[in-house]
Amino acid sequence: MDTEVSQSQDHNILIDRLKVFKIHGKDKHGRKLLLIVGKFFPARFLSVDALNAYLHDKIFTRLRKKPFSVVYFHTGVQRTDNFPGISTLRSIYDAIPSDIKANLHAVYFVHPGLQARLFLATFGRLLFTASGLYGKLKYISRLDYLWEHIRRNEIEVPDFVCDHDEDLEYRPMMDYGLESDHPRVYVQSTAMDSPVPMYSTRCIS
Repeated sequence: MDTEVSQSQDHNILIDRLKVFKIHGKDKHGRKLLLIVGKFFPARFLSVDALNAYLHDKIFTRLRKKPFSVVYFHTGVQRTDNFPGISTLRSIYDAIPSDIKANLHAVYFVHPGLQARLFLATFGRLLFTASGLYGKLKYISRLDYLWEHIRRNEIEVPDFVCDHDEDLEYRPMMDYGLESDHPRVYVQSTAMDSPVPMYSTRCIS
């Protein structure tokens, strides 16, 4: 029992440290926002049971009473590193309490990419249509479209999401997987003592 409690605490600390989930801000209709950064999700180190326990203890208890929306940043997600897999996604969704599902207004899927669109158009329809989740999914290919639903100053957007959004403006074929997405190299100014921040004000100014 002590070992299980210790492991659960370790998993909670890991998720909190990585900042995968965050309840912050509201959409233009006053609904709470659950922010999910897919790139930070430790898929290789986290079990379904541990994730479900975290969501029930830390997230769902704060979302039970009123409608809310989800902003999911898919930017930088790699199948081998931070994608949990189809069966895991289904298990997680099945474990969500019915009142939480009922309160979910929309899922804003930021930077879906071609593979994610194909996955959701095939398996996603099979897994989530009956429950109504598929109909709540909103593809957001550019951050400008997100601001149609959410005020810019309501949320913090990770730097790498802003960078990818800028790249898409100049290299639109990346949306369709026809052009590679080379990672940016951050160069720290010699005049600055602190490292480059994880979050930027470029996307909220």
